[in-house]
Amino acid sequence: MVRRNLVLALLCLTVLAPIVLYTDRLSAASKPSSNDEVLDEASGQSFGTNQVGEPHALSQESTNSVKEPVGVIYSDNSSNSNQIPTDPVDGFASSTTAELPLGKSEEHKSRVLSAAVDERSRPEREAVIKEVTNGVIGNGLEKPESVEEHKEMGSQQTIPNSIPAKEENESEKQHRQTSPRNNPEKRQTILRKKSSNMTIPDARVRQLKDQLIRAKVYLGIGPIRANPHLVRELRLRIKDTQRVLGDATKDSDLPKNTYEKLKAMELILNKGKQIQDDCAAVVKKLRAMVHSSEEQLRIHKKQELFLTQLAAKTISKGLHCLPLRLSNEYFSLNSSQQQFPYREKFEDPDLYHYALFSDNILATAVVVNSTISNANNPADHVFHIVTDRLNYAAMRMWFLANPPGKAAIQIQTIEEFTWLNDNYSPVLKQLRSQSMIDYYFRTHHGTANSDANLKYRNPKYLSILNHLRFYLPEVFPRLSKVVFLDDDIVVQKDLTGLWKVDMKGKVNGAIETCGESFHRFDKYLNFSNPLIAKNFNPRACGWAYGMNVFDLDEWRKQKITQVYHYWQNLNIDRQLWRLGSLPPGLITFYNHTIPIDHRWHILGLGYNAQVDLKDIESAAVIHYNGNMKPWLDIGMPKYRGYWSKYVNYDHIFIRDCNINP
Repeated sequence: MVRRNLVLALLCLTVLAPIVLYTDRLSAASKPSSNDEVLDEASGQSFGTNQVGEPHALSQESTNSVKEPVGVIYSDNSSNSNQIPTDPVDGFASSTTAELPLGKSEEHKSRVLSAAVDERSRPEREAVIKEVTNGVIGNGLEKPESVEEHKEMGSQQTIPNSIPAKEENESEKQHRQTSPRNNPEKRQTILRKKSSNMTIPDARVRQLKDQLIRAKVYLGIGPIRANPHLVRELRLRIKDTQRVLGDATKDSDLPKNTYEKLKAMELILNKGKQIQDDCAAVVKKLRAMVHSSEEQLRIHKKQELFLTQLAAKTISKGLHCLPLRLSNEYFSLNSSQQQFPYREKFEDPDLYHYALFSDNILATAVVVNSTISNANNPADHVFHIVTDRLNYAAMRMWFLANPPGKAAIQIQTIEEFTWLNDNYSPVLKQLRSQSMIDYYFRTHHGTANSDANLKYRNPKYLSILNHLRFYLPEVFPRLSKVVFLDDDIVVQKDLTGLWKVDMKGKVNGAIETCGESFHRFDKYLNFSNPLIAKNFNPRACGWAYGMNVFDLDEWRKQKITQVYHYWQNLNIDRQLWRLGSLPPGLITFYNHTIPIDHRWHILGLGYNAQVDLKDIESAAVIHYNGNMKPWLDIGMPKYRGYWSKYVNYDHIFIRDCNINP
């Protein structure tokens, strides 16, 4: 009996003990003992999707039967209706909310069962989804960082009987390794490149200039002016900064102690900023400085215009000395020594004749010398030079002392053309009128047109030499064709090809200049006048003087000189155009001009610093039109060499007058 009771007791113990032990373990798992366990359970009970979008949850079984939980547990931060609420005070979950509500038990059980059923088809779905995701990443799209984080967190917290995660695709590994987000060195390299691209050139020069402006602003503000010690320091630092800055335009031009000066100025500016913190006063001072700077700029522009025009009109000492020295030498010669050879060529129509009207001896010498130097057969060339009475002896003496080889040269004075008088030439009559003299020589103080008229009040417009080009048939009555040359050009190639140009019945052969907007008719003529508006097209293309081919036979046939006289008489009050020879030339040769190849004649070397050097080298004639002539100090050095190489600076007359390249 005792033995039977003992056996029954042992049997009950062996049966009931596992049940009790497992129940204790289950109750311990369902009732967390710390806040950390509550948070882990809360993350385990939230519903969401893993990397491939399948549901996962911790299964909750009823108390009637005990089973192992089914599925994979992931840590997920997504919000759900079954997420554990947190205490609003300290942010930790309350222990009383660890169990699921009773009303949710059936729904939860069905989700667990469906998850268990889906376990069978999980590998196939994973394979399909992973293939799609790998394809997207392989196409160059960057994998979202949140997906990688979910995958890493899920793989760390998977329980032993969960499905093992797939191995990473090699392209994913390589992409993540080369991504700047996961490569600090590459990220730093990219940042350095961006910063170098955004670096402001010559930043230190700009900073010094900004400091000077700030310092000058502070000197004009009341509270700082009341501090003599600070004012003295500011003035001292301004002088130091100006000395350091000098004429520097880039950081490499600055001295080595620039940083120390910049730092010292910044310290004194910070002191001034502490004393003066009124932004309104600073803004007011800056506005006053801007207004003052604009006024100074306007004044300087007026001065620049005046000085440029003055420099263009002024004759240097050397150029004034040269004709005096030559004239003195000429009158010491006897009459036989004053004659030029090859006089028989002067009217030979089979030779190449050039017309050149100038009172500048050195410029004329360069034109003749450059033409002869580049001519294929210099003996076939004839130069007809017309000058005024003042420079006639000097011009003759220069070419007597420097004969142009076998080329013929004829020098005349304008006074020899007795037919050119007030009765025949309207322009000559106008140039000698009192109104024209007043226009040129009165100062025009206080008049609105004084600045605008400044460039037109050049003495060359008073010279009949400037208008003699409209009387070429009268000057050369026995010639059929001539090439007209200005005295500010240089010839670089043989010009005999100009005589072969087919003029097609036109009178004037010239290069067109309408490639630039200011070389059309509306920039030279007054189209507000109905007479101009009726007869000319404002957008008609202009052309250039300087190197022109004139068919004198057609000129006489079409009576071009009479056309010139007609319009010159209408412009007696300068209402059709201002002054100069180009506007009446555009009118006189309107529809009588044929364009020639632009390579014959390149313009702009007297005002345009951007002329292409290749165009200059390939041009037959280069023209220094503008105020910056190569024989003046204001001439552009980059172009002067093309002109000065045809001047013999070792010549005794050049040396005596101290004319240097």
